[in-house]
Amino acid sequence: MGSLRGLRLVAGSCFRLWERDVFSSLKLTRSSDLKRINGFCTKSQESPKAPSRIYTHGVPLHKPTKWEKKILIWSGRFKKEDDIPETISFEMLDAAKNKVRVKVSYIMIALTVAGCILMIIEGKKAAQRHETLTSLNLAKKARLREEAAMNAKTE
Repeated sequence: MGSLRGLRLVAGSCFRLWERDVFSSLKLTRSSDLKRINGFCTKSQESPKAPSRIYTHGVPLHKPTKWEKKILIWSGRFKKEDDIPETISFEMLDAAKNKVRVKVSYIMIALTVAGCILMIIEGKKAAQRHETLTSLNLAKKARLREEAAMNAKTE
């Protein structure tokens, strides 16, 4: 633990020496509103910016786009577009997006299961008609051999 403290002290003194020897042009570009506290630079709090918009209850509001309005309706948050207020909170929009994401994933799961069941049914029907991959491949190879034999006779 002592060696880490020593390394920190050495690094701090090297930084101070380097900072002292910096070119004068670089010193002029340094921001004047930085002040040193415990060897770290922080911005001074002399002139904080006024908030650009005053929010009720400290919650930032967002004007939803048409797409976001559809998401709010699909999520079941509102019944129709006229019910949606002019501005909504980001938390409400995120909750609606998450709900729609979950619904879409459930739909994709259901479609995947339905597709698997459909492929099983089609595969069993093809097997009853003797349309297996092996039989189709053997038929294709036999046809290619016949074509090769016909080409060999004509040449």
